[in-house]
Amino acid sequence: MVANTDGVEAAGEVNSLISNLLSLPHRRIMPIEMALVFDEIGKWSEIKLDIIEKYALPYSKILASRKNPEFHHVYIDAFAGSGTHISRTTRDPIRGSPQIALDIKPHFKEYYFIDTDGAKVAELNRLISDRPEAHVLQGDCNSILLTDVFPRVMYKDFRRGLCLLDPYGLDLDWKVIETAGQMKSIDMILNFPVMAMNRNVFWRNPEGVDPADILRMNTYWGDESWKKAAYRPTPNLFGEVKGIKGNNRTIALAFKKRLQDVAKFTYVSKPLPMRNSKSATIYYLFFATQQQIANNIITNIFKKYSG
Repeated sequence: MVANTDGVEAAGEVNSLISNLLSLPHRRIMPIEMALVFDEIGKWSEIKLDIIEKYALPYSKILASRKNPEFHHVYIDAFAGSGTHISRTTRDPIRGSPQIALDIKPHFKEYYFIDTDGAKVAELNRLISDRPEAHVLQGDCNSILLTDVFPRVMYKDFRRGLCLLDPYGLDLDWKVIETAGQMKSIDMILNFPVMAMNRNVFWRNPEGVDPADILRMNTYWGDESWKKAAYRPTPNLFGEVKGIKGNNRTIALAFKKRLQDVAKFTYVSKPLPMRNSKSATIYYLFFATQQQIANNIITNIFKKYSG
């Protein structure tokens, strides 16, 4: 059965989905039970995957062509998933970010795919079985990135990395973002999950928010300064000052400033809203880099989807 994030899926579709999957480029035969690792994604996620591919192509071409010194460029996927998704729109299998990265030519010198889910990790290992330069790591990416991956992408060693941080909700630690910026060797594509923030933290009555969710928000943002971005002091009819929630874009722009001022990325894109079928913003996509040419490339890509 195909994993269905909406909880609606007909078991009878499994065989047709597997048949469709076998017709994809770089196909691999897999037992039907492994289809359990395939998540359904909406159109906004398909757009995100298009953006990843459109940037990764010139990124790899430019760095692979560099000589004297020669750069060792790597791809890092911190919430990698299984490598394949099911389109909620067409019901067809589509390539996930790991498969997209592996298909990019010229190839990256190394790949690091991280996930906590055992079934997805098993599928990733099958995906890279003939790619010795690719590594699959199971566990919390917040610790794995800092201890095992980022130390292998040091600026002084002429190493550069493209890092996708696409968390499941508020499961990302600011330390990862800040380290990526201060390393000077990382280009970062980041999911800023504003819908999850609204659902769990940015309430009209902030006193009612679960302390555990406040802690998760502090961890993602890096401190409690998000409160100033999310709420503006406003006096009511009785002269009492209440915090009124700001709009999503105001909050995203405050985070953009934080990426520049605290994480020390030289260039940070305008936040690109990723909207669902009802035009509600699910998350913002950020791109952050130290290189002007990288910023120019992503700016042109984002323009296509900013209408």
